[in-house]
Amino acid sequence: MITANGIKGKFVTYKGLPLVRQDNEIYYGDLSDKHYLFMMIMGSVKSEKFGIEIPNKVMIQVLTQDGRPVAGMQKVVSSLSEAFEYGCPWLERANRE
Repeated sequence: MITANGIKGKFVTYKGLPLVRQDNEIYYGDLSDKHYLFMMIMGSVKSEKFGIEIPNKVMIQVLTQDGRPVAGMQKVVSSLSEAFEYGCPWLERANRE
């Protein structure tokens, strides 16, 4: 797991929040906030058109700063776009509370 102290430098952002990938794990959100979004790529298929691996099974969770999952905010979806579609509103709601 990546901690706030372990990340330095500039990162890709999405909707103004940092987006970091480490192997098959993706971390989204400001790690100094109460919650962040964790996505794990659990499966992929090779795109015949582009010749690259495309995720087709992604587990998403909203986690607390200490890495514990938030109840009711976990799901397995079939694409990264669907992961963000579910995860972004969950993350916003969790950090508002």
